[in-house]
Amino acid sequence: MINAANTPSLADLIRRPLVTEKATLLLENNQYVFEVDPRANKLQIKAAIEELFDVKVVAVNTYNPPRKKRRMGRFVGHRPHYKRSVVTLAAGNSIPLFPDL
Repeated sequence: MINAANTPSLADLIRRPLVTEKATLLLENNQYVFEVDPRANKLQIKAAIEELFDVKVVAVNTYNPPRKKRRMGRFVGHRPHYKRSVVTLAAGNSIPLFPDL
């Protein structure tokens, strides 16, 4: 049974857009990269992007990298867990990542 109090809303699934060199190159193919909640699946990501930006999503690819260890002296920990999503939009749709300055 799914508890409605623990399920995040669609707006909470998308954390932030990622602007890296690779992500900038993907913009030419109408693909956008976002950091998303690690518990989100592809259908939820598609619904969230379509609702938030009012665009038509063709495909969603996700990447869930392994956790990396970090040390502070003798204490061992891990970097925060994250999940990346590459969203392909239909032709003619776009997301304004950089509003006019």
